[in-house]
Amino acid sequence: MKSKYGFETTDQRSKLMSKIKGKDTIPEISLRKALWNTGVRYRKSNKKITGNPDIVIKKSKLIIFVDGEFWHGYKWAEKKAKIKTNREYWIKKIEGNMNRDKRVNLALRKSGWTILRFWEKEIKQNLDKCVLKITKTINKA
Repeated sequence: MKSKYGFETTDQRSKLMSKIKGKDTIPEISLRKALWNTGVRYRKSNKKITGNPDIVIKKSKLIIFVDGEFWHGYKWAEKKAKIKTNREYWIKKIEGNMNRDKRVNLALRKSGWTILRFWEKEIKQNLDKCVLKITKTINKA
């Protein structure tokens, strides 16, 4: 099956990829609930702020992103070598995401924001540690 991106893909792969969410993922929801339960108040997915952050704590000028390992290039050198199908597309896509993340971080820092980025797996494996890092950052502000 020819995809809208110009390369061949199976129906199974296409169906799988269509189920991937860009916002309100399980790790994002888990982190937000944990923050709320500790008394941290925030706004989610603020499209008016560069990079469309997952969580915004305006009072502390803190922005939080929850990054998926595949889409944002976790251990990229290792993963890049393992890509077998549609290499050109995926390498361009993921490296583009990584470069965008760097540009967004720079722009936000220049605007006075503090940025925290967590990998989804960090939140899944050690939610309390992530929340602690956030609350410590808030207390420093």
